[in-house]
Amino acid sequence: MAEQSVVPIEQTLPPKLPIVALTGRPIFPGIFTPIMVGNPTDVRIVDETASGDGYIGLTLIEHEAESPDINDLYRVGTVAKIVKKINLPDGGLNIFISTIKRFKIKKAISPSNPIIAAVSYIEDEEDGTSEVKALTRALISEMKQISENNPLFSEEMRLNMVNIDHPGKIADFITSILNIDKNEQQKILEVANVRKRMEQVLVYIKKEQELLRIQKRIQREINEKIEKSQREYFLKEELKVIKTELGQAADAKSSEYKRIKEKLDSFKFEGEIKETVDQELEKFNLMEPNSAEFIVTRNYLDWIVAMPWLDPPSESFDLSKAAAILESEHYGLNDVKTRIVEYLAVRKLRRDNKGSIICLVGPPGVGKTSVGRSISHALGKRFFRFSVGGMRDEAEIKGHRRTYIGAMPGKIIQGLKVCKVKDPVFMIDEIDKMGASFQGDPSSALLEALDPEQNINFRDHYLDLPFDISRIFFIVTANTLDSIPAPLIDRMEVIDLPGYIDTEKLEIARHYLLPKSLAKNGLKKNQVKYTKESLLHIANGYAREAGVRNFEKNLDKIHRKLAKQIVETEEKKAEDRETPAKPAQFAIDKKAVEKHLGKPIFPEGVYKKADRPGTAIGLAWTSMGGDTLIIEATATPGKEGFTLTGKMGDVMKESATIAMTYARKLALEKYGLAPDWFERNHIHLHIPEGATPKDGPSAGITMAVALLSMLSGRIIAPNIAMTGELSLTGSVLPIGGLKEKTVAAQRNRAKHIIIPKRNLRDLDDIPDLVKKGIEFHPVARFEEALCIALPD
Repeated sequence: MAEQSVVPIEQTLPPKLPIVALTGRPIFPGIFTPIMVGNPTDVRIVDETASGDGYIGLTLIEHEAESPDINDLYRVGTVAKIVKKINLPDGGLNIFISTIKRFKIKKAISPSNPIIAAVSYIEDEEDGTSEVKALTRALISEMKQISENNPLFSEEMRLNMVNIDHPGKIADFITSILNIDKNEQQKILEVANVRKRMEQVLVYIKKEQELLRIQKRIQREINEKIEKSQREYFLKEELKVIKTELGQAADAKSSEYKRIKEKLDSFKFEGEIKETVDQELEKFNLMEPNSAEFIVTRNYLDWIVAMPWLDPPSESFDLSKAAAILESEHYGLNDVKTRIVEYLAVRKLRRDNKGSIICLVGPPGVGKTSVGRSISHALGKRFFRFSVGGMRDEAEIKGHRRTYIGAMPGKIIQGLKVCKVKDPVFMIDEIDKMGASFQGDPSSALLEALDPEQNINFRDHYLDLPFDISRIFFIVTANTLDSIPAPLIDRMEVIDLPGYIDTEKLEIARHYLLPKSLAKNGLKKNQVKYTKESLLHIANGYAREAGVRNFEKNLDKIHRKLAKQIVETEEKKAEDRETPAKPAQFAIDKKAVEKHLGKPIFPEGVYKKADRPGTAIGLAWTSMGGDTLIIEATATPGKEGFTLTGKMGDVMKESATIAMTYARKLALEKYGLAPDWFERNHIHLHIPEGATPKDGPSAGITMAVALLSMLSGRIIAPNIAMTGELSLTGSVLPIGGLKEKTVAAQRNRAKHIIIPKRNLRDLDDIPDLVKKGIEFHPVARFEEALCIALPD
């Protein structure tokens, strides 16, 4: 019987292998391990191989793909022998394999489904030098340190590591258990030289040790923090017990609770307010200070505590003193002053603390906001101002609901907290510039706040408690009433503040603007002297608008230049070591004004004039105050037509059409114009300053007069201005804003103003100073206006 020789397994390995693609990480030679196979193609390969020689190739996927082929795999893998196969219920397999040797794919026999490749086996490149032995000892020593400090390394792993006698296999085993990236493991798998492989593995071990050191340091710091916090907790608990024994508040929360409760008890709440406050206070007492709800509840209670719940003391003021304060702080504005004094007289007579709602309407710069401050001064009350211009959120007025993060009460409740009294003066600026959005309509929210019948129990969304705001004196300001909802206007008493004429601006500058501007720019009161002519020159040449804001800006500009001049002179004297002279004195005349401000914007004597046929001067009302309009009309030979230019609104275009129709009728009847003249001529009506929008019916008679002036070839009477709506039958209908229009006419040096007869009652509201030098001509029919403007 022939002897059978034992052949090493490496010599029986097949030249071609079915390949199973690995997705996790590569598997190294010399390892016995289970793997799961779920892919149907791989299951078929394993089944076929297990019934044959049992060899399969294991290769890591390089390029992720849903159905990988041989081009998606790394070229180096590990051949393994299937030891045991277990079928799983889901159709997959659990196989136990023993890995044997590295291989390299030479060429594809079947590139996919299944992957079969011709392979060549890679032998370890060994050298028996002492350097390899030293590396082997170093690897084992370093890994022992890692395994001792890492509970994830089992005792079995430690024993395997010691029992492996081959240097290459030791490197492979250590690489397979290190927590490194799969691509880095693949690189080590592809290294055939044992020494280089061990050197690379040693580098990864050092990195792992560094990570372990960092991990231990972090763990130590965490443990120290935990021990510190536990120690602080126990000390705090002991401190609480000591404070309780001494009768003191045990912690900050207890003292806060005590403070809030004492304050709330002093208000002596009843009904709904008491019930709500008690519930919130009890909730606050039961909460842990670290909870988010604790901060929300404490803030809510702080707001309630900060509100002025107690009724204010009875008022005591002197009517004559209040009138003197108003007179000293503002020039003119007699309507406003009279209304305020009447209001104070009623309060004193009735001993009533109820508030009032006044709406001050006027162009910018006429002193609406400063009047509000003067009213609070005259009443001796706290003043709070906020602007609602551009406001688009209802919550700004009535507050946010407490369910939102960062919720706050509305402006009214915030103002009461700031003032700390129940009856302050509130100024709500720019009420005509509120908007509406998906977040609500602030003007609608103001309806409740400004209604004397409703604001006794005003309910802010944040507080959600009834609060009496009826004692607040509300002052509202606006440039125009057009954009304010009618129900809101109905709740307010409207007082118009017209613009100022040049003589009024002169007095305002002398008494208020000059002292304020001098102080603002660091100049002494007697250091700068203005002549009357110089101030009038600023008013007429540089600041011809309704208010005095630009007047003040021009004064500031002059004073800044003077301040610069003074400082430069003083610095020069200091450099030359000269004795400082007395403060410089300046006399400002018309020449000095033009030196500092440049040439006038409105040159002297340049006013709007109707000095040729087809022109007329009209009066308009704008949100900036009154203004004058020059209407121009001309006719050119050509096809019949009527052109309108000057950025007119729809109402003004309709008014122009009516004016054209009525002027055509009068031209044919009165001036004997040929009936076919209009068929042979094109008429053009224009209002200069074409970039400025214009609208409204009050220029009706002005446009008709301009057209008839053009048709008759005559110039209208000098220094005359007019305003009035024209009907199709020739009636002159009433207009609004007569006071502002009169101020504009006064600034334009008009001597005669044609007005609708039904506006006669408005003349009583215009101050005598504004009417001085102007003759008013009330008319009921257009023919009357025509006789004044174009007399026969």
